[in-house]
Amino acid sequence: MTCKPVLLFIFLCCAFTAGAQRASVKRGWIKLFNGKDLKDWTVKIKGYPAGDNFAHTFRVEDGVMKVNYDGYEGLFRARYGHIFYKRKFSAYLVVVEYRFTGDQMKDGADWAYRNSGVMLAGQTPESMELNQDFPISLEEQLLGGNGKDDRPTANLCTPGTNVVLHDSLFTPHCVNSTAKTYHGDQWVHVEALVLGDSIVRHIVGRDTVLTYTKPQYDGRDEYVRRAGLPDGGLISEGTISLQSESHPVEFRKAVLFDLGSYLNDPVKLRKVIERLQKRKKNVWRADDNQ
Repeated sequence: MTCKPVLLFIFLCCAFTAGAQRASVKRGWIKLFNGKDLKDWTVKIKGYPAGDNFAHTFRVEDGVMKVNYDGYEGLFRARYGHIFYKRKFSAYLVVVEYRFTGDQMKDGADWAYRNSGVMLAGQTPESMELNQDFPISLEEQLLGGNGKDDRPTANLCTPGTNVVLHDSLFTPHCVNSTAKTYHGDQWVHVEALVLGDSIVRHIVGRDTVLTYTKPQYDGRDEYVRRAGLPDGGLISEGTISLQSESHPVEFRKAVLFDLGSYLNDPVKLRKVIERLQKRKKNVWRADDNQ
């Protein structure tokens, strides 16, 4: 006679716990780009001080963040730019949807054709030198296809940094992921899972396409040396920024799930990541937070 109330109590507890976990996951999302303006972002373009959005390079039109060079008088002149979110993060899942449009600036580098990036674990825009090309960071390189060649997206480039790849210190500048090539002007969904100075995963759709560990400063880099950063020092937190590299690009989504509060609790961290992995990823509306 007493087992029914007990079973009901257990069922309600389990349902409450599952519901609380779902609510917790939903509350953890931060909309980095609000679809309206560049509030909470700071621009840094080579040759210009932090905060100077030269020629309105980064702008919002029709709910989309656009990188446009119509004010450059026809020449890019290696004026690489980045737009930084206002705060640093240590552990997170960042989600971006991007596409390339139009034509590259005629003096843009060959490698910069349909090329942008999400800069992870980066320095602040204010700490960059006036003529510095790229922030010290880990770049999840965003590429578009040229219609014929393989150009996988979500690669890794390492301005001022190194990582451990396949159990060895990796010191070349870039390495390709196993992602496919996305030709044309289609929207591409990419993610990066960053867990402090331990592990980073690049994700395209539902596939992990690159994994590396122990992000660290590269003492060979002139900007690392001048900033007084330690060679081999592990990078446990940093900024997030989006690139302008001479080809027009659009971002319609930039959201982040902050995992910082779970970093010291492996059990909770694993459960939250599992829930994030199970969510629907390719059916989001423009006003969704997750």
